[in-house]
Amino acid sequence: MSVPHGFDLPALEAVNASAAFNRAAGFDVVAAGKGEATIRMNWRDELTQYSGHLHAGLIAALLDTACGFAAATLVGAVTASHFSMSCLRPAIGRSFLAKGTTLRAGRRQVFARAELFAADEQDALTLVATGETVLVPTGEPSRKIDGS
Repeated sequence: MSVPHGFDLPALEAVNASAAFNRAAGFDVVAAGKGEATIRMNWRDELTQYSGHLHAGLIAALLDTACGFAAATLVGAVTASHFSMSCLRPAIGRSFLAKGTTLRAGRRQVFARAELFAADEQDALTLVATGETVLVPTGEPSRKIDGS
């Protein structure tokens, strides 16, 4: 199998816009390229858990999406085969930035890592969680981009 070309920022913006969950959560792709991707989400009260901080499901989704999009910039469409995360402190902020980085991109597996930062009112960033993902290149274009 040949390694497909990676997705650029406009392609990832199209994939993100077509994903119902990402739209509902308010994910925005703010940067992508060369094995990296950054996802932004604004704070919304309806996305919190009972203690008033961001729900762990949203933390996982941000980290997973940042890892997947970072990998996709190098190898195209991917799917996760393993994901883990560590929550370091309660995720409370005006907004959140998930920064994904590809650690190694092979033909059969891609390893990526992401860090989730909470931004306060002065845009100071605090690391709140990390995640690691093993992804598998699917070897096909995303249907979300080409419309098939």
